[in-house]
Amino acid sequence: ASASGSSRPTTGVNAPDDFQIRDLSEVARAQEASAATLAAMLAAIAGVSLLVGGIGIMNIMLVSVTERTREIGIRMAIGAKGRDVLLQFLVEAVVISLLGGGIGIALGFGMADLATSVWEYPAAVPADAVAMAFGFSAMTGIFFGFYPARKAAALDPIVALRYE
Repeated sequence: ASASGSSRPTTGVNAPDDFQIRDLSEVARAQEASAATLAAMLAAIAGVSLLVGGIGIMNIMLVSVTERTREIGIRMAIGAKGRDVLLQFLVEAVVISLLGGGIGIALGFGMADLATSVWEYPAAVPADAVAMAFGFSAMTGIFFGFYPARKAAALDPIVALRYE
């Protein structure tokens, strides 16, 4: 028996292993799992951001429809069709969302430059990511702007002209 009271020998053939063997494929799998978790987290954050931004666009457009009810009535009374009004409000929603997307892209470029200059971490913004960001901005504007645009297009011109 040893001095510490343990009956296991600390040296020799029966000694416990004091080392580990790691395979590089094990390390690669761990990094892939970590990257997948990070990507899922970033996708969830992006999804919540798009949802919040879309709800903001819808609220702005609903207020715009309410404030411009008389204008919509006048347009429809002089011959504008419902699809013209729908298209007008959809274009406005897309422009608002693209402006927000442009601001986000500009902030992304700024953060990439900051990371490069402050931490000396090379950060590049790929062109396909910029195109995808603009695409998602436009789709958000169309999706969340459709309800207010449809509401505006469905207004009765006579009721809209009487609106105060």
